[in-house]
Amino acid sequence: MITEQQIRSVLNQPVHDAQGEKIGKVDHLYLDDATGRPEWVSLKTGWFGSSESFVPIADAHVVDGHLEVPFAKGKVKDAPNVDVDSGGHLSAQEEHRLYEYYGIAWDDAWQAANRPGEGGWAHSDGGTGLAAGTAGLAGTAGAAGTADTAGMTGTTGTGAAGTADEDAMVRSEERMHVGVERYESGHARLRKYVVTEEVQQTVPVRHEEVRVEREPITEAEAGRAVSGEPISEAEHEVVLHDERPVVSTEAVPVERVRLVTDEQVEERTVTGEVRKERIEAELPDTDRDDRS
Repeated sequence: MITEQQIRSVLNQPVHDAQGEKIGKVDHLYLDDATGRPEWVSLKTGWFGSSESFVPIADAHVVDGHLEVPFAKGKVKDAPNVDVDSGGHLSAQEEHRLYEYYGIAWDDAWQAANRPGEGGWAHSDGGTGLAAGTAGLAGTAGAAGTADTAGMTGTTGTGAAGTADEDAMVRSEERMHVGVERYESGHARLRKYVVTEEVQQTVPVRHEEVRVEREPITEAEAGRAVSGEPISEAEHEVVLHDERPVVSTEAVPVERVRLVTDEQVEERTVTGEVRKERIEAELPDTDRDDRS
């Protein structure tokens, strides 16, 4: 149960579900017309706070600077959209619809709101109290006031439910809110494998060839040229050399490859269905109907 003192810190504070996941921020606080106690908060949810959802706070708690409600995040975000009148009140019809969505019995909520000894609060410091409302069906919520330096000022609504305004009919419409969700669309991976390819390269190679060279001996050189027996057999050998290609390989780094994602933005048209109420007036002494 949210206490009177804790109301001051609820507005604009984050709201978490029972698992600690953030749902949104408190946008408005609604008080019960019958008791003046906090009954509902509206949250800004969705992308950039584009949606507003209602959640009951009868069993909520303030924990470490945030409001914790006993409902899952998806449950709160999927709550039905309701219209709040210009005076900041929920109609009994809208509140009844919210009670049904959250699985709270309407009769039980009415009895809890009007249980003896659990009426509105009064400030001990002389500030304006959060008194019970003077009109409207019990359980119908009025908009909460804002806090100032003198204390908390609550707004007590006049109500818009039950028999308070039976000469008028409320017409409601559904509003379509479109958001986006991020999902996994595929996988991309890098895989390194080895291939063998044939490379050709031309290199020059040398080899030695032998040829016979004859040089006549002059009379001046005859003495030096002849040694040993003048006529004899002999052999002389020359070593020949060739060059051949030799191939070796080495591994060297040549480039760095990575996967990089680029975000592209495209426009898509979303089509949905919304329901609208129409009010038909059957007037006496006329053959036509006025429709709005």
